[in-house]
Amino acid sequence: MRPRFRQYNAIMRIVLPLALLALSAGLCTGQSGFQPLFNERNLDQFIVDTPGLWSVEKGVLVGRSPGLKYNDFLRTRKNYRNFILKAKFRMNDATGNANSGIQFRSKPMPDSHEVIGYQADLGQKYWGCLYDESRRKKVLAGPGPEALAKLDEAGWNEYTITARGNHIVLELNGVKTVDYTEKDAGIEPGGFLAFQLHSGPAFHMEFRSIRIQVLPD
Repeated sequence: MRPRFRQYNAIMRIVLPLALLALSAGLCTGQSGFQPLFNERNLDQFIVDTPGLWSVEKGVLVGRSPGLKYNDFLRTRKNYRNFILKAKFRMNDATGNANSGIQFRSKPMPDSHEVIGYQADLGQKYWGCLYDESRRKKVLAGPGPEALAKLDEAGWNEYTITARGNHIVLELNGVKTVDYTEKDAGIEPGGFLAFQLHSGPAFHMEFRSIRIQVLPD
């Protein structure tokens, strides 16, 4: 065997396994830039307003409401501005009247359990809606009935929230439910994320596969 071929084979014996290892790692973690939102073991990366309502069980974020008189929010310690967030969720509600959601670009309301900001709403008649929590206090945009065709109210669904500048897109199970452009220049461009337990009847929420891709400003 010629020396140059021996050298080539030696290099390939080193490079090829490393390339395969990198490819395998990329497939496991996702080369798209998505990272887990939290450590999936405990609540250390969150601000807990009401102890005992939230827990982590086998990587699943679980919120159990005994029937609250106020809205409770499990908030991230970190703020986010431009991002894509993906989260699978399941609502366990025997009454049919429960409500929850995922807050984003939010801030705390002083001396209150409430927060201020956008919410990807879910439950009751609000599935797939963009709600403005404690600010304008109204639905800013929502889906038509056809966009909810894949919704399983008692099973697992997935929200995708894309916030880029003044443009917000919500997708429910891969179907776009909201395409909204904010026209108010005074709205906060960033803030924490939070998971909601709405006031009202007893129910519990599960969130899993929560991952985020931070986008450049």
